[in-house]
Amino acid sequence: MIELIQIPWSPYCIVQGRILEYGGISFKTVDIPNHDRSLVWQLTRHRYYGVPIIRDGRTVVFETDDNSQVIAKYLDSRFKLNLFPKIWAGIDTLLWRYMENEVEGVGFRLNDIYWQEFVPEADQVGFVRHKERKFGRGCLGQWRTQQEQLLADLTRMLVPFELMLQNRPFLLDQEPHFVDFDLYGMLGNFLYTGHYRLPAVHTHLSEWHQRMSILKSPLAPCEKLHT
Repeated sequence: MIELIQIPWSPYCIVQGRILEYGGISFKTVDIPNHDRSLVWQLTRHRYYGVPIIRDGRTVVFETDDNSQVIAKYLDSRFKLNLFPKIWAGIDTLLWRYMENEVEGVGFRLNDIYWQEFVPEADQVGFVRHKERKFGRGCLGQWRTQQEQLLADLTRMLVPFELMLQNRPFLLDQEPHFVDFDLYGMLGNFLYTGHYRLPAVHTHLSEWHQRMSILKSPLAPCEKLHT
């Protein structure tokens, strides 16, 4: 069985979890504290400390840079999911870079405003320390005061996807590809606490999100495969 080692609210972990569910792939999640990556460090033989990683038997898969998509490509090859069709090569790279930089950069700030609701109490000091070392002292409070502007920024950033979905059920095609799962993960982080909804103005995006939430590959087994 595949293990997904993750931090539950991480957008990148949500991406891989949804891909595994879509493919009907038997897997279990292993949640780790945000500030303690020792398990990841151990499994990758001191080569990586980010999340997610997956363990498939003796094989441990992790990213090699910020845009590598090694995990998704491994799952795609292993389970024949057609996530990276050659016809969209290059275009999909531009899209996922926009998703993982522009969209994610606003989405995680909006999610982190409510950090005390989802970070276990024992991990909160480490969480705040990690954020403030990266983004500056008081960043979590600053994002709360900027909430209205951040929501407006996100609404604007999602306009291209709303336009793409006007004439087709998925971003590039009649079936989902990696960019659909990637955007789903970025938005999954934004929606994680339940305090937000997708912008009402983006009706096609909302319909797409509902489809993506329950979508199963035609080849996926019917039984529950996530533990």
